[in-house]
Amino acid sequence: MSRRPPLSDYLLLLLLATLWGASYTFIKLGLATIPPVTLIAARTLIAGSLLLAWMRIMGVRMPTDSRVLKLFAFQALMNSVIPFTLIAWAELHVDAALATILNSTSPIFTFLITLCITRHEAVTRRKLIGVLSGIAGIVLVIGVEAMNKLGQNLLPQLAIVLATVCYAVAAIFGKNFQGLHPAVPAAGSLLSGGVILLPLSLLVDHPWSLSPSLSSVAALLGLSVVSTAFAFVLYFRLLASLGSVGTTSQAYLRVPVGVLLGTLFLGERLAPIAYLGLVFVVIGVAAMVMPAKPRTNEASA
Repeated sequence: MSRRPPLSDYLLLLLLATLWGASYTFIKLGLATIPPVTLIAARTLIAGSLLLAWMRIMGVRMPTDSRVLKLFAFQALMNSVIPFTLIAWAELHVDAALATILNSTSPIFTFLITLCITRHEAVTRRKLIGVLSGIAGIVLVIGVEAMNKLGQNLLPQLAIVLATVCYAVAAIFGKNFQGLHPAVPAAGSLLSGGVILLPLSLLVDHPWSLSPSLSSVAALLGLSVVSTAFAFVLYFRLLASLGSVGTTSQAYLRVPVGVLLGTLFLGERLAPIAYLGLVFVVIGVAAMVMPAKPRTNEASA
């Protein structure tokens, strides 16, 4: 019999959704005067360095064998380098609220990848309805606007969806770090991501020539400390207890958080069709992650 996760896990899931929901607004504010690659390179390096310092204070050892370092590098590509950069670039053209909606589909892709590759998830009617509803939401948010403004916002929107697929792969791959303190894969993958992104930032953005505003720097710090360092520790903690699909279910919780913050602080407005897509996405993800009612067995095994 599988153990029901404690209430604290669900509260941490809600907290993680809030922290990541706020990240889209932080990114939008940071991008005002900091280019995407430099913003994300700084985000990963600051967050990873803070976690590494905290680990040393707490006496948590960072593995140094080549196998684990390779795992960190792949996790970094899937969980930070590629998706962070894609989302930051896309938010130059797409509102933070819309980015939150598009990125809320990660549980759907997590389920599909699990089903098609790892095959340890049973195909149920409820989950199938959830997948179809989520896909319908993506079509409504992206497809309708693409028909009206082909070539203007389609590519950034697809970039966010691609980032979401990366997050799904990262959630499944994160099972490789079970048994480690949650701060270890969080710090290891973030520092690996920073090492990958820093040369690209120096080459492309020439960060020494930038003059970031105070609000952009404050947004970068909030993004790095709250929505990355702290959030990644929660993420790997929950992967160990709730699993990949359960942990990525926070995506539908962070949608209203991101939309609300984008509306309140950035003055963004969504077209009615985007809200309809939001409804379909939330229904789809909720249908996938809501626990099924237990069956009563006629006889015990």
